[in-house]
Amino acid sequence: MSADAVVVGSGPNGLVAAVLLAEAGLRVTLLEAGDGFGGGLRSAELTLPGRVHDLGATVMALALASPAFRELGVGRLVEFAHPAVPAAHPLDDRPAVLVHRDPARTAAGLGADGAAWLAGPGATARAGSRLTDLLLKPLGPWEADPRAFAAAARFGLGGALPATAYARLAFRTVEGRAVFAGMAAHSLLDLRSPITAGYGLLLSALAHQVGWPLVRGGSQVLADALVARLRALGGEAVSGHRVRDLKELDAPTVVLDVTPRQFLELAELPPGYRDRLRRFRYGPGVFKVDWALDGPVPWRDPAVAAAGTVHLGGTLEEIALSEAETARGRHSPRPYVLAVQPYAADPSRGGHTLWAYCHVPNGSRVDMTGAIEDQIERYAPGFRDRVLARHVMGPAALEAVNPNLVGGDIGGGLAALSQFVRRPVWSTAPWRTPLPGVFLCSASTPPGAGAHGMGGWQAARLALSAVGASRGGRRR
Repeated sequence: MSADAVVVGSGPNGLVAAVLLAEAGLRVTLLEAGDGFGGGLRSAELTLPGRVHDLGATVMALALASPAFRELGVGRLVEFAHPAVPAAHPLDDRPAVLVHRDPARTAAGLGADGAAWLAGPGATARAGSRLTDLLLKPLGPWEADPRAFAAAARFGLGGALPATAYARLAFRTVEGRAVFAGMAAHSLLDLRSPITAGYGLLLSALAHQVGWPLVRGGSQVLADALVARLRALGGEAVSGHRVRDLKELDAPTVVLDVTPRQFLELAELPPGYRDRLRRFRYGPGVFKVDWALDGPVPWRDPAVAAAGTVHLGGTLEEIALSEAETARGRHSPRPYVLAVQPYAADPSRGGHTLWAYCHVPNGSRVDMTGAIEDQIERYAPGFRDRVLARHVMGPAALEAVNPNLVGGDIGGGLAALSQFVRRPVWSTAPWRTPLPGVFLCSASTPPGAGAHGMGGWQAARLALSAVGASRGGRRR
């Protein structure tokens, strides 16, 4: 297979890399082992005919915040649909906490913790793209406003803390601490671990800065739009083609949207680099359930119906305990559950659908359907009566659909401090490998997980620099 560049894997990072290389004038071939393109952007009729479910990402805050997607003009390729409320956090004996686009409105709902919210997530949101661009480009090349570094320093003061410590220092109320814990638990880490507060601050801020939108029609629409863009630029996209050895590829530039485990299987690597990749650690897995419903979820607090994303798990203490259990390799009987109700923003998906997942030990074989549904019933009595059909995917099933989800790890590797800067190896340019012309771009490279495409953006820039194609491309 002859091309100037071959991209292996069509997740968000692979798609971004392929399009950027093609826009620079290279003949690009995109190879995908699965039967469709998208990786974490896949959609399918998992339950009933006509019901569109996202296999991976649904909420696209990072896509709107991403410099890579801005550069590609993704807002012109697809339509983003915003729920009336980005996120909600129900509680047992009091009204749910609602995270609105307007930080002041969010703060008003937090009462005594309103000022603390504005000083934390609110201040992070006010720093705007100066800060988020820098956080999404943790290693060069930097093209940041110098003020971004001051904002990053302020962010780092709180963000470096464990989420439990930050929540107790910053917030006084059950509501304030709980909603922050729900945000921080996206990290898939023990909330007593360093930097988990940073995840909570950034995700909360993105709700204010860009919102937590969905792609109208399903996440697959975004993947398909990027494939169409690649083909319009003269590139080739081939699905159902599994690369088993890099020797199969006849191209001076190869970009791999794979994790270290797959890379080790694809190539003979220098011993030192190989050993470092073998030490790469994967994080907890997830257990995911999709439902087709005969109507909206019957939330006890009706305000939750307007939210695209719902965090279920109760108080800070409950969520921290659940995540600590997972970190220890155990299954929590009352897990933190992240749920998404797409119909709150996008009624075009064929009816009322819901998906939710909880965190489980990597490679878990335990069926968590009952525990997840119990948590939903806790805040929405009668939920099970609305279920028409369900589709279950544990870690093994998730990895079968997308090999990058090793053991069900949707983050591309443990996101703890030890791998925050060593991802997958310690390097000022970890997207570059010791093999000439070969680059990595998956979520196992900085800045990590999320539908932002920044790993692909970084790898493509390095590749273009290496081949001298950064000028004279056919950008449109």
